Amino acid sequence: MSLYIASLNSGSNGNCYYVGNRHEAILVDAGISCREVEKRMQRLGLSMQKVKAIFISHEHADHIRGLPVLAKKHRVPVYITPRTCRNGRLELEDELNLPIPENRTVSIGSLTITAFLKHHDAIEPHSFTISSAGVTVGVFTDIGVPCTNLLQHFSQCHAAFLEANYDEQMLHGGSYPYHLKRRISGGKGHLSNRQALEVFKAYRAPFLSHLLLAHLSKENNCPDLAQQLFNKHAGNTQIIVASRYQESRVYHIQSPGYPDITLTAPPVQLLPQQFSLF
Repeated sequence: MSLYIASLNSGSNGNCYYVGNRHEAILVDAGISCREVEKRMQRLGLSMQKVKAIFISHEHADHIRGLPVLAKKHRVPVYITPRTCRNGRLELEDELNLPIPENRTVSIGSLTITAFLKHHDAIEPHSFTISSAGVTVGVFTDIGVPCTNLLQHFSQCHAAFLEANYDEQMLHGGSYPYHLKRRISGGKGHLSNRQALEVFKAYRAPFLSHLLLAHLSKENNCPDLAQQLFNKHAGNTQIIVASRYQESRVYHIQSPGYPDITLTAPPVQLLPQQFSLF
């Protein structure tokens, strides 16, 4: 009746998220080195032996940098679209390279992983929900706009990693060149604090116990700023800012009626080519 979640790293320097139950787990993205994944999981008391698959959201380096070594060393299958694999120039062994199915639902033990398309400047980007025994966790980062897909899935979550990449004033008043500011905020880049807060306020379920704010920009956001903004509207939801420098604690997500314990849309039109966001 529960899931365990942790952010191993979150930001443009690397993204990796852990979701599992007592028997099996998955990682969403592997943008930090195999060694760092191992070290951070060990510090949290998590085991790579429980990780039965890695799901890749898109081909940008901060989501795949550590993937080839991690998958090969631990013999973990990778769910990734063929076009994402090609665009990321990934060389994965055939037996470890599994396509995300057309119905975008994968069962791994008692985990059900659902992939859905999102707005981002990659070839075929996906977000994911992970469900087990009535508990659902979402991993929603690198989202240009809050599309119907996102809103529908977010509203079903007991916990979620939700992107809050930039503060609009910091971005537009900052040192980034105009073309990069436009790419970040132009509908195929990232969600701002304000956009993420609007999603949270309007579409959170009454049973959303934890919200981890993810993929904060180093230059265009501030963890304290994001934390304070969401705390004003948190209600019964615990707000956590996922760090770009270290792992989070492990959070125990349970369905309503059980005490919580903290242990440590329409089809998206995809762009024909990818761009890197910094």
